[in-house]
Amino acid sequence: MPPRSTRARALALAAALTAVLGTAGPARAAAPPVNPHLAAGGAGAMHGDSASSDTTPRGGPGTGRTVSHRTALQAACPTVLAGSDGLPVAVCTGIFDRAPHVHLLDPATGASLTELTLTKSGVLGGIYSYLDDRDRLVVVDGSGDLLRIAHARTAGGKWELKVVERTPLTAAVRAGDGVVGLAPDWRGRVWFATGHGLVGTVDTATKAVRTVDLGEGVANSISTAPEGTAVATDHALYLLRAGADGAPRVVWRRAYDRGPARNPGQLSHGTGATPTFFGPRTGSEYLAITDNAAPQENLIVVSTEDDRTVCRIPVLDPNGSGTENSPIGAGNSVYVASTYGYPYPAVPDGAGPAQPASAPFTGGLTRIDVNRNGRGCGVRWEAPIRSAAVPKLSLADGTLYTVERTGVLDPARTGILDRYDFLAVDARTGRVTSRRHLGTGFLFDTLQMAGNATAGRVWWQGTVTGVVRIAPE
Repeated sequence: MPPRSTRARALALAAALTAVLGTAGPARAAAPPVNPHLAAGGAGAMHGDSASSDTTPRGGPGTGRTVSHRTALQAACPTVLAGSDGLPVAVCTGIFDRAPHVHLLDPATGASLTELTLTKSGVLGGIYSYLDDRDRLVVVDGSGDLLRIAHARTAGGKWELKVVERTPLTAAVRAGDGVVGLAPDWRGRVWFATGHGLVGTVDTATKAVRTVDLGEGVANSISTAPEGTAVATDHALYLLRAGADGAPRVVWRRAYDRGPARNPGQLSHGTGATPTFFGPRTGSEYLAITDNAAPQENLIVVSTEDDRTVCRIPVLDPNGSGTENSPIGAGNSVYVASTYGYPYPAVPDGAGPAQPASAPFTGGLTRIDVNRNGRGCGVRWEAPIRSAAVPKLSLADGTLYTVERTGVLDPARTGILDRYDFLAVDARTGRVTSRRHLGTGFLFDTLQMAGNATAGRVWWQGTVTGVVRIAPE
């Protein structure tokens, strides 16, 4: 690898040439496959779609003037979803009771229209949920039941959240274990993964639950595409498909370098990434994750068809890198944001100590392009952005949207009085094209949560205390 200064100049030159020559950007990339059992509109899951591409077909707030409003919900709200009716549904964890709370939000103001409290579960319980094709929230709560929660107006005109379907999973999921990932497949089955590595399918019509035990821990969500279901454990990346009886079967397993320990700014020892389906032709011919190699992690891209390694390339800071975020995948491009050193207030039980125990949050956002022949890849650009949220790419306007966290005295030294800015980043060049101040202090901490876009270029971003609505002025 050339010296960093030389490499930086080369990347800057490549970005400049791209801008001059007008090379097709990710806005023209193949969109992820449309899952018929996920809510329409591109905001039915935390990562936008069941492929976990972290893209949206909608335009974001853009680079003009915006107005933002924070709705205080006395809860951390990592999941803000929206379906075909445009009504945002937020899944939050109460600050005081630590229980999951579901809020239906007013799309015009962000105010909570109604709330439903679910049975308390673990740290990740309820976070990875989705909206089905009828805009019903699919989630597993602390009772061990798979729920579908609908929203509708009562006879008196008020909004109501109501459990309309309940499928027990307790016969399959052992006591002390819990569901951490959910996604629908193309047959309408609900796939799930537990923290202890149990992967299952649920036919909610017949209540049939079938499982396979991978024997490894899972700390992130799962992803589905026509090629199958992708699960990243703390040791390996798996592709699974359901057999004729609906039972999950492993198609292939790809081990990765899990490193010596959990990195600061990660929630588990192993990859911090939900697997990402992407590709220039079908939108799902590749799978991407990051490993946990020390001192510099790698982006790994695998062919879903034959388990072929497309590329394995070092990313982010060579002196200490790591991410807890799913890569963004669009066309030939992958974007990886560093969370190394991010000050999470808590980690799940069993996560183990971080090595080192802490580190400055310097950030970093990198674009990697897969070669057009599908063999090898290279870094396109690197940007010194301290992303404090899961970035998301708008395929409509070619812009990456995220929130940047900046320390008061030292940008990399985090504290309760840090500044939070909403950024628009040109996906072709990595240049910040707009910066809008959201707020100052821990109330606005976005804690590496994912945002989602709805109609009218409105952006919804969870925080540790509620939800922020960002819209063009």
